[in-house]
Amino acid sequence: MPEKRGHQRSFGHHSRTTRAELSSVSHMEHLLRKGRYAQRVSSSAPVFLAAIIQDLMSKVLELAGNEAQNSGQSHITPKLVDMVVHNNALFSSFLGMTTISLVAPGPH
Repeated sequence: MPEKRGHQRSFGHHSRTTRAELSSVSHMEHLLRKGRYAQRVSSSAPVFLAAIIQDLMSKVLELAGNEAQNSGQSHITPKLVDMVVHNNALFSSFLGMTTISLVAPGPH
């Protein structure tokens, strides 16, 4: 029997995280349900929340990387992240009351 040519479909299950090309969609859903912010949570709410958080974090880390490069450092430190968050007007309004620990986590 000759092999079939052409497009073969993949019928495997793909998670929402994979389909949305994001990280931790199921974790966001767990936090939304655990927090009891509403009686019902739609299936698209955790995807939207994960996308927003991923976008904000990429912008914070980009600014911290630029600041590290400008100051001659090769690593992004918690101090740089704290400085970026508090010196940027947009992030300061969102995260102004947030404490960023300047102590590195110890070994597990």
